[in-house]
Amino acid sequence: MNLLIRLVISTVAIIVAANLLDGVHVSNITTAVVAAIVLGILNTFVRPVLQILALPITILTLGLFYFVINVLMIYLTAALVDGFAIDGFITALLFGLIVAIVSGVLGMFLD
Repeated sequence: MNLLIRLVISTVAIIVAANLLDGVHVSNITTAVVAAIVLGILNTFVRPVLQILALPITILTLGLFYFVINVLMIYLTAALVDGFAIDGFITALLFGLIVAIVSGVLGMFLD
């Protein structure tokens, strides 16, 4: 049940971010749900591997490279999900920040 609520929160966060940013294109709610699932799977399995591989760069940039990894996860999600598109790096960065903030705020009500 908790997983389903987290999926709904992620979907709402993606829809909110898509409505706030001009460079994010989500064709419908089903696409937002699929994008939330794919982004969750990528963040669970691919992101830790990338963080370990990029650890020297992350140390050199004092942790700022984590933002680049986040943008890469969003680009990979956009490449895998039809109907979900991101126009540029800055848009993907802002999209990631908005999704994190909205998910965090809505997640506080879950706990």
